[in-house]
Amino acid sequence: MFKGHPKGLYVAFFANMGERFGFYTMISIFVLFLQAKYGMSPGQSSFIYATFMFFVYFFPLLGGFLADRFLGYGRTISIGMVVMFAGYLLLALPTRFQTGLALVITALAVISLGTGLFKGNLQALVGNLYDDPKYSQLRDRAFTIFYMGINIGAMFAPSASEAISNFILKKNSFFYDARIPALAHDFLSGQLADVNQLLGLAQMQDPSITLANLGQFAETYLGTLGRSYHFGFGAACISLIISMAIFWGLRKYYKQADVTERQKEKSEELKSQVVELTAQETKERLVALGLVFLVVIFFWMAFHQSAVTLTFFARDYTVKEVGKLTNLWFDLGGLLCVFLSIIGLVFLLRKKGSKASKISGGLLFIVFAVLAYLRYQGYPAVSPFQPQRFQHFNPFFIVALSPLIIALFTYLNKIGKEPSAPRKIGIGMLLTAAAFSILVIASIGLPSPSELGGRVAPPEHLVSVYWLISTYFLLTIAELFLSPMGISFVSRVAPPKYKGLMQGGWFAATAVGNYLVAVVGYLWMKVPLWGLWLILVVACLLSAAFMFSIMKRLEKVAAN
Repeated sequence: MFKGHPKGLYVAFFANMGERFGFYTMISIFVLFLQAKYGMSPGQSSFIYATFMFFVYFFPLLGGFLADRFLGYGRTISIGMVVMFAGYLLLALPTRFQTGLALVITALAVISLGTGLFKGNLQALVGNLYDDPKYSQLRDRAFTIFYMGINIGAMFAPSASEAISNFILKKNSFFYDARIPALAHDFLSGQLADVNQLLGLAQMQDPSITLANLGQFAETYLGTLGRSYHFGFGAACISLIISMAIFWGLRKYYKQADVTERQKEKSEELKSQVVELTAQETKERLVALGLVFLVVIFFWMAFHQSAVTLTFFARDYTVKEVGKLTNLWFDLGGLLCVFLSIIGLVFLLRKKGSKASKISGGLLFIVFAVLAYLRYQGYPAVSPFQPQRFQHFNPFFIVALSPLIIALFTYLNKIGKEPSAPRKIGIGMLLTAAAFSILVIASIGLPSPSELGGRVAPPEHLVSVYWLISTYFLLTIAELFLSPMGISFVSRVAPPKYKGLMQGGWFAATAVGNYLVAVVGYLWMKVPLWGLWLILVVACLLSAAFMFSIMKRLEKVAAN
């Protein structure tokens, strides 16, 4: 899997991993933060989230243009990391309850600009590494490995944000209860009909709470929860410092790829490497990329529901506690121990493995199996969890399944049956439709969010966590078929003079998809649950049908 790749790939891998850890730590709690601190409705918080994500993925167009025309990839990436750091620092500054929204909006604008300078250009840099004929056949696999770096960072983010939040709450003698924020805001605004609902939950936090001081409790709890999220945002600052150190300290490994076509033209030494396309060839490539961008809009509209409607579903419709065996899924430490023990078993049982690899595999299996068992034995009979914990499943599945997907494509390539990148994208859209079909089934018979008044469903309407876990599993396979393959396709097809700009185009399509997330979030209180998920199923099926209808055209351009 890792054999034969240039060392620059691993510099990009780890630099991206640190940046993504910070970003997804923030994203995992962002809408919960807006609702807890400012009492926003699902529609309002979805709108702010979607607008932010739109600019996060739209600004790579600007970043690509600046890199292609003026600054170069490495310099633009470096400026982006510094700008992002400033944005996360602003977001981490704690403010009093229901204040500081202007500071939050400013921080979001700074983060989105910095991400735009960083994200697409790092991918363009990786693509340049594989323009070398020695590595060109490894391009698709390289972007899958690069994608693993993104998701290793993202995998630890929800657990980190929850641990930080729980630490701050515990320090103030509180614990997390998903039912309190909505009830507390309704009480403070005079809209809570049954005050005893909140009083009972408040007395579970502090038995001394009475009706007389319930308002003070509501403000204190919401203020503490909001402050805990600010500290979670601060984790992004630390991870960005690590990313900067890796990217700046190991420049020698990617220096040869840090050159744009414009810089080649000005260099006597590199001028011979400039690739010239005819106007017709350039047009064909740009049209093909535009068609792919159009399709992936609807994938990202569905996929990024993870931080909005899927988080709402986790909070309002999913059980709040799990038993010991299921808790292995929710405890990232236990889950990784199980995963690593399975990896050891695979190496132990490989028929073609060397004696040393079999011994190493056996030791890996034994050590991590024992650690998993000890961790399992230490669980209480029932373990509570916060809703953002579901967001570690997608990146975990990415890391766990990427080697299998790479092995599958490698095998298919050997027998001459590997699907083209556009065909993989079409398959990914079909898998996305299948993923949300699971939630259509899970939601049949459940009361709509409007019937619940935007609050947590009663216990009889809370469903098993395995509905969401299954959804994330299929979404992950869809993502592996679509996202790294799409990035690789852009890297291969983009006219050389527009590499940074076209990587920005990929993200601009992602931006539109992220903005459409707000439409689905707005519908949360408007339509039945099953109808909400069905909208996403239909959108993905239509996108897949369009993709397969233009398949021959795309494959022809990719082959040239």
